[in-house]
Amino acid sequence: MRQNEAVNITIPLEDIIEKLPELRENPFKKRICEVFSRDGRGNLSFEDFLDLLSVFSEQAPRDIKVFYAFRIYDFDSDQHIGPEDIDEVLLLLTKHTQELTSEDRQQIIEKVVEEGDVDSDGKLSYMEFEHVITRAPDFLSTFHIRM
Repeated sequence: MRQNEAVNITIPLEDIIEKLPELRENPFKKRICEVFSRDGRGNLSFEDFLDLLSVFSEQAPRDIKVFYAFRIYDFDSDQHIGPEDIDEVLLLLTKHTQELTSEDRQQIIEKVVEEGDVDSDGKLSYMEFEHVITRAPDFLSTFHIRM
């Protein structure tokens, strides 16, 4: 290896989740790592890891947190949070238990879309999501990782 060549080492997703107690219990742990990893599979380089910690710090600006929250909830990466994305959020929050029936989930999805979907296209754009999040008073206090 030449003196000026950078070594690109990544930590596998499984190791990150196992070693970081702050992520271990988070239902979105896999998705969070996927969003911050350059490879899209959740394996983090040192720079990816620093980005993750920066965004989840208590001092990170609200607009940065909203941007990454949107990316985390946009499971299919289509630049919208649609019914399928919301359903995945609900499944993760309930740990895929039968806590909510499919009818319950459907009602929640419809209510979320109804509340936030300004242009009536059946999904939330980034701007619509941002508007919903700014009305959530506890967003900033919950979207962080304490180290």
